[in-house]
Amino acid sequence: MMNRFLNFIFLAITIIMIGCYSECGSAKCSSWEFNFPKQAIVFGIKVIATENTSDEKVLHAAKIMAQYLDNDEDGKVDNQAVVDKLISVDATLVMFKDENELDNFDGDEPDHDHLQLLFDEETIPSFNKNSANGRFDASLEEVLHLITHEGYAKVYINALGELKGSGIADAMDKARGGYFKDVPSQYPAGAWYSYDDETCEYDCMITEYTYWALTSILGGQSYPGRFDEIGHEWKLNTPEKVKMGDPDVYGILTDPQYRLPTVLPDGEYKGFTISLEK
Repeated sequence: MMNRFLNFIFLAITIIMIGCYSECGSAKCSSWEFNFPKQAIVFGIKVIATENTSDEKVLHAAKIMAQYLDNDEDGKVDNQAVVDKLISVDATLVMFKDENELDNFDGDEPDHDHLQLLFDEETIPSFNKNSANGRFDASLEEVLHLITHEGYAKVYINALGELKGSGIADAMDKARGGYFKDVPSQYPAGAWYSYDDETCEYDCMITEYTYWALTSILGGQSYPGRFDEIGHEWKLNTPEKVKMGDPDVYGILTDPQYRLPTVLPDGEYKGFTISLEK
């Protein structure tokens, strides 16, 4: 898995300008919407996309976000403090058709980096965790990255903060076989989390660890053939493996006080109708 927080990607290219807000019809919009004409808003959080990104994929990503934030699908967010934090920094999911479109995109530089990238070509609405049907749906990863990195990690700094000494950082250090500010040349024997992207710094490592652990607890990584794909990076791909092999992170991520998701999204959100704005 490559590090796809857009603050890293912006080192190579520029993408969006978030300027002064102006009226666009009946809703507020920023200057980025001229380059990202497709938009869905979920509990005040934006999913924006290029013209070449399919409507189906944008709506799917928005529904995944809705299910992560409203896991019981009653139309109300499960953790208002997290959603308030996401809104306060204008946390946004940005969608392109593919890497080629991203590489050739001619846009202006943003004034914040609270953004997460997702490609149309890796968004798989047909994904079913209960059967082996090909590619994993990357929206389950990238949407969760945005929510945990910009939301939970900021609201629950002691437990979920992406910095040395937090509860989840200490759990990650155990999972990696020690504290490593940077990716080591080789992980210690016995490490069950061994992410090796050298562009991913310590906070990013925690984001990835949170994703692997939580989606494994929710049963999203245990379908046939998945361990062969991810075992070099993450070995505890079932709920049972996480509970037994990494009780520290299991305890944190299942603690009801944080109101983290307990059901893996399937893209069939029932809380309310999510529509695409153009």
